[in-house]
Amino acid sequence: MQVTRTQIPGVVVFAPTPHRDHRGFFSRTFDAAAARAGGVDPAAFVQDSMSRSRRGVVRGLHVRVGLGEAKLVRCSSGAVFDVVVDLRPGSPAFGRWLSFDLDGDTQRSVYIPPGCAHGFQALTEPADTSYRIAREHDPTEDLTIAHDDPTLAIPWPLEVSAMSEADAGALPLSALGPQLRRIEASVT
Repeated sequence: MQVTRTQIPGVVVFAPTPHRDHRGFFSRTFDAAAARAGGVDPAAFVQDSMSRSRRGVVRGLHVRVGLGEAKLVRCSSGAVFDVVVDLRPGSPAFGRWLSFDLDGDTQRSVYIPPGCAHGFQALTEPADTSYRIAREHDPTEDLTIAHDDPTLAIPWPLEVSAMSEADAGALPLSALGPQLRRIEASVT
């Protein structure tokens, strides 16, 4: 498994090598040794979740305030345009975002450290996205940033076909000052 650190501190991409033959493929999607090599504690994960999205759906941009929430995200079937935004106070990459093409063929995963917002757009019909999460969910810590925030200017590849009411009503970063100050995650 190839481990690649990105320009945002703590954001790591894990790229397995799918073994293909006439039946399809087999791929290791998580490896504790590779996680450790990327600076990720494999024992920290406490929950696995999955979403299925229709083409054009945008989910996010979500972040947890307080101690935050680390995630390992993978598109297990279909394809998504995945986005990570660094919102950690004191981070040299604060306010910067990266995008990743995740799909069921490559089975690449992106590790998102606490204090970074995450969102994606489904590029296929459907797109299944798997999440390995390091903290139990506490809805009082949820914060959503507008996917179309003009400061971030994320070039979502498709017209948005649907999103949750909470995501559709999210505010831009410029209106979230007090809430953003509640992010306690540090840069490691």
